[in-house]
Amino acid sequence: MSAIIPCILSGGAGSRLWPLSRQTMPKQFLRIFDGESLFQKTVERVSGEAFSAPLVIANEAHRFMAGEQLAEAGVEPRAIVLEPFGRNTAAPAALAALIAAETARDALVLLLPSDHLIRDTNAFLNAVESARPAAEAGRIVTFGITPDRAHTGYGYIRLGEGTDCVFDVAAFIEKPDKARAQAFLASGDHVWNSGIFLFSARTMLRAFEKHAPGVLDAVRSAHENGREDLDFLRLDADAFAKADNISIDYAIMEQADNIACVPMDPNWSDLGAWSAVWEILDKDEAGNSTLGEALFVDASDNLVVSDDAVVAMVGLRDVMVVSTKDAVLVAAKDKAEDVKAIVQRLDNDKRRETRRHRRVYRPWGWREEIAAHARYHVQEIEIKPGKSLSLQSHVHRAEHWVVVSGTLEIEIEGAKRFLSENQSAFVPIGAHHRLANPGLIPARLIEVQSGAHISEEDITRHDGGEGAS
Repeated sequence: MSAIIPCILSGGAGSRLWPLSRQTMPKQFLRIFDGESLFQKTVERVSGEAFSAPLVIANEAHRFMAGEQLAEAGVEPRAIVLEPFGRNTAAPAALAALIAAETARDALVLLLPSDHLIRDTNAFLNAVESARPAAEAGRIVTFGITPDRAHTGYGYIRLGEGTDCVFDVAAFIEKPDKARAQAFLASGDHVWNSGIFLFSARTMLRAFEKHAPGVLDAVRSAHENGREDLDFLRLDADAFAKADNISIDYAIMEQADNIACVPMDPNWSDLGAWSAVWEILDKDEAGNSTLGEALFVDASDNLVVSDDAVVAMVGLRDVMVVSTKDAVLVAAKDKAEDVKAIVQRLDNDKRRETRRHRRVYRPWGWREEIAAHARYHVQEIEIKPGKSLSLQSHVHRAEHWVVVSGTLEIEIEGAKRFLSENQSAFVPIGAHHRLANPGLIPARLIEVQSGAHISEEDITRHDGGEGAS
């Protein structure tokens, strides 16, 4: 029996989990569940004997996070393919089929999002095994979640005829209003659409040739003209841009006549909003859930998420507070879906709070803003053992470095020396400079940038590496 190729989709932004989830740190990479991210949990879920090495399709902005979290999970991927921009789920489904077909035309592919939480792994794996015969027989299998309430935030699937645990699909239904959702729950023949699919490469390629040939042609060209970059495969941007921005549901699932559904109940959540996070977290006697430090007085059924400050709630019920170092969300729990509207308003105003946190991760470590002004910028930098920044220079600013832990090797205009705790160095405007950590433990420093113009654009790299700014 051939192993199934897992294809893990990691291109989403998770805007309804703002302000914790942002464009440069989307929800699938947040380490808020037992110290692991949803991405890592997804990878580990499909790392058993039934599966081959995973294919990861990610946004190019997240490439190093994906690579690092795979390494932490001890998983060597089949490939990490980088999308230059999002094109919904049809394009990556076609890409997964094309890559799998290089192994075998009838290779089975399990297409699954990286930002879902599944707490009963055995139930999930049993459902995949139950779906295998139908996929091998040429059907595209979707997995439906057995509903436990009349949820209006999910799409539904109406089940048709079936034998054992595999059913025909009678209809795909968009997110319903409350009355329709209650009717679906009462009927017993509707399941939530999980967005997880099992199919053979041959079957999916035939489906695209028939129902969405333009998407397939664009993706094939983007793949064939892609280029390798370190451990990644970058798709050709011009070709990929020609693919329609469409979901696999619209492009294929609602058009094809060989669709099947396997219902399952693996304690699943897509964590699409903060209210869903509250539902899955442990609660105190009053129904309050926390990630971070919180105090509650005469308060019940609330959610607090804080990565820094202590949050105190008094006399509140069904309220969500999400606190980060540069943004705070306060919302009624039943308005969790509306957080996306706040993100849209901030995006329209070109605010950075939807793009990145004060702490920004890089292949060599991270940097975190402490203070910013037109003529100065202060940040903390951590450099991992054995890592270094690019050789670089600046036209408008000088830099002061103070080491606060560990040992750094610094290079200024070709001269190298070591700095340890409480030692400092000055980098004049225009000087070529580099930071490196030759030690065995992380090294941290405080960097003060000062000058007439402070911006990320004022950086010239002289060896093509990743800089601190």
